[in-house]
Amino acid sequence: MKPADVRAMSADQLDDEFLKLKKERFNLRFQRATGQLENTSRVRAVRRDIARIKTIAAQKRSGQPEPAPKAEPAKPASKPKRAARSKSKS
Repeated sequence: MKPADVRAMSADQLDDEFLKLKKERFNLRFQRATGQLENTSRVRAVRRDIARIKTIAAQKRSGQPEPAPKAEPAKPASKPKRAARSKSKS
């Protein structure tokens, strides 16, 4: 879930999504304990989605302005290649 998607949700939608993700986290933990979990990366993704929702919901409730979208970083100019050093025995 992308932060832009979460920011577009209302407070009620955020609460509903939060509860849904908490249930999914519980089910994933249960599957892991019983050895039935196939997609182990989903546990991490759900944890991060929960944190993202909680953070954005707290920002909305406190009245903080939404951060501006980040611009693409400019690519640095290419560096000139250095000449290969010759191995000399001295």
